[in-house]
Amino acid sequence: MITVAAQGPALVPEEGMAGPGAERAALAALCEQRGIALFYYDIWGTRREVPESGLRALLHAMGVTVDQPGAAQAALLAGARGQGEPEEAMPLPPVLVLGEDAQPASVPVAAPGYAPGGATDGAETWHWELQEECERTHVGTCRSAGDGAGPRIDLPVLPPGYHRVTVYCGESKRCSMQLVIAPARCHLPPVVQDGGRVWGWAVQLYALRSRRNWGMGDFTDLENLVRLASRHGAGFVGLNPLHALHPDNPAHASPYSPSSRRFLDVFYLDVEAVADFSESAAVRRHVASQAFQKRLAELRAAELVDYIGVAAAKLPVLGKLYDHFRRKHLSSSPRAPRRHGDGSGDGVHPPAALVADGEGAGGGTASSPRGAAFREFQRAGGLALRRYALYETLQEHFRLLDANTSGWTQWPEAYRDPGSRAVIEFAQDHAERVEFFEYLQWLADIQIGRVQDLAREFGMGVGLYCDLAVSVDLGGADVWAERDLYACEASAGCPPDDFNLRGQDWGLPPMLPDAMRERGYAPFIAVLRANMRRAGALRIDHVMGLARLFWVPRGGTPEAGGYVAYPFEDLLGIVALESRRSGCMVIGEDLGTVPDEVREGMARKGILSYRVLYFSRRHTDAYGDIYVSPAEFPADALVTATTHDLATLAGFWDDVDLQIRAQLDLFPSDAMRERLFAARKEERKQLLWALQREGLLPEGASPEPLAPEHMTPELAMAIQEYLARAPARMQVVQAEDVLGCREQANLPGTVDEVPNWRRKLPVDLEDWGGDARFLELAKRLTAARSAA
Repeated sequence: MITVAAQGPALVPEEGMAGPGAERAALAALCEQRGIALFYYDIWGTRREVPESGLRALLHAMGVTVDQPGAAQAALLAGARGQGEPEEAMPLPPVLVLGEDAQPASVPVAAPGYAPGGATDGAETWHWELQEECERTHVGTCRSAGDGAGPRIDLPVLPPGYHRVTVYCGESKRCSMQLVIAPARCHLPPVVQDGGRVWGWAVQLYALRSRRNWGMGDFTDLENLVRLASRHGAGFVGLNPLHALHPDNPAHASPYSPSSRRFLDVFYLDVEAVADFSESAAVRRHVASQAFQKRLAELRAAELVDYIGVAAAKLPVLGKLYDHFRRKHLSSSPRAPRRHGDGSGDGVHPPAALVADGEGAGGGTASSPRGAAFREFQRAGGLALRRYALYETLQEHFRLLDANTSGWTQWPEAYRDPGSRAVIEFAQDHAERVEFFEYLQWLADIQIGRVQDLAREFGMGVGLYCDLAVSVDLGGADVWAERDLYACEASAGCPPDDFNLRGQDWGLPPMLPDAMRERGYAPFIAVLRANMRRAGALRIDHVMGLARLFWVPRGGTPEAGGYVAYPFEDLLGIVALESRRSGCMVIGEDLGTVPDEVREGMARKGILSYRVLYFSRRHTDAYGDIYVSPAEFPADALVTATTHDLATLAGFWDDVDLQIRAQLDLFPSDAMRERLFAARKEERKQLLWALQREGLLPEGASPEPLAPEHMTPELAMAIQEYLARAPARMQVVQAEDVLGCREQANLPGTVDEVPNWRRKLPVDLEDWGGDARFLELAKRLTAARSAA
């Protein structure tokens, strides 16, 4: 029997203590209570104390205001008396996550006045009911622990899943707790079990050029890439995050700053692949017109993605397709939503609010199988889909009134609460436009689902390898829908390191750990499900955020920031459970300063580490820092030469990224700039030595004297072959490295100074199959990765 420990009371300064010392002690205790670290060690091993102003600002972001003298002591004493945390008065916590190997388990119950034998004050009996996810029910009486510690619930052995425990005192229901039983490890597809290794391409989907798209890569381009890649031995295609961005502001193009992580970017829709396009002769005539085709040709020919132009081409046509769909496939207009219930939900399932009478979130009826499929999509999407679509409609409306409106934080106050009367009335008046945005999500879900199905049909062992951003834009749909889930007065970021010497403020509000727990982790579960549902593998960006996340006070700088702890073991368990249910393997982006316990937890749960060649070096006395050999990479890893945030191979060889940083004055000193340029030259030399040790050095290449001067296709291919020899289960090849691109997709620390997230690949997708670089590399990697 595994015994779950009861939470002990926090240590607080004695009541009556006064003075600055007591206030500082109280501030430190409050931070400890809330998981805010008082200091951290940076990438250079230097201990950095979080300034007191930073600690107060982070507490404020958590809803604890301590900006007045004595406020920290008062807040701490109020919490100790049970005045600040409603959870403290509950017999059970809102959620408990247990591993399937930690069963059977005994869970403590906080039962005031409990007496041995199960009675309270000699009158009432404490008992419990457990409802499994499959609806099987167990009941029992709370037993005495025998040591005066209070009653406990002896749980039966349960299968992995989401279960619910309810505690009663007599006939009175006291509380309900979500019980999560997590599997031991994440899903691994057969292709990477028993020493199996796969390789695949990574692309920024928007960057794909083709002779048929509308100016940026789309889901049909992705489908065609999957066909091509699978024919030439690839086991997957990796992608940038496909999260919903900002249809009203298409220039806000960073896939790592989405409006919502639960929904898709509709600009990836292939308009001509929509069934309603085939049905509507009027829309086809409009698109075929000379003027429209001229616009499309200009969008395709542009060197950079013209997001504004793409949006101007796609959205009006999609609006016409929705009008056609509504007339032909829906027998009634969407019903306006009204409120039901208290909106509280049950932890996993969405709360019932803003739903239409008798029809789930969608409302209305259907007059065809396609119409019925759409209504079912609305019903399944529930409140989350409705609120997302409502947000998009509101944001579109307010931007038309004021072009500077960039999110709900700039709307009139009455519309900032999704449950307000003003919002409900707006939804009634704009029901068809709300449904239009639901329709777009339905189309996107169909198209990406078709791609993953095709990947499996063509024998790809993994299929789509998707990416999950660390958080969302403050002014976007997810924060508006659940504002009290986020620390809106802080943003996620990172302290200074070699590549971001002044630290980073990503501008993304982090989720509040306590709010996540109070909801039974339902928002986290929903995000995982939405992203795993159409993927064979999912990369969790900044996976360290499951354990600790660097918060920067809003309006401050990273120097005032600090780390905030998250319930790592709970979140790991949920990742494993959702991974197994979705049949989706998991990769954790664990670059930078990552605590040992994070990588240990990843290894224990079967989450692959993310290993980048540039950082894969070890120190030797004789030769300094050298690149590790292929055999030194772990098996439970994904290996890649570089990433979207780092220099391409050609850029690495020509110092392109360092030169841009120097031009933009991003180095804190001339000495630092000179050191990094000198280090880069040494890194190139060491990479050539590594290739020579493996017998992969191309003809004409040499570490002494250093040659070649610029990256060549042969050298780029040798570097990929080097990684292909690693035992790592997955190898990713960036398309930019095969096609010789010098500029990377994104340069961290910049916004508009360089065209981040806008660069297109230089070769049309239709020509990849005849490109000798593509064909030869695919041949070599397939052979190397298939070797025992």
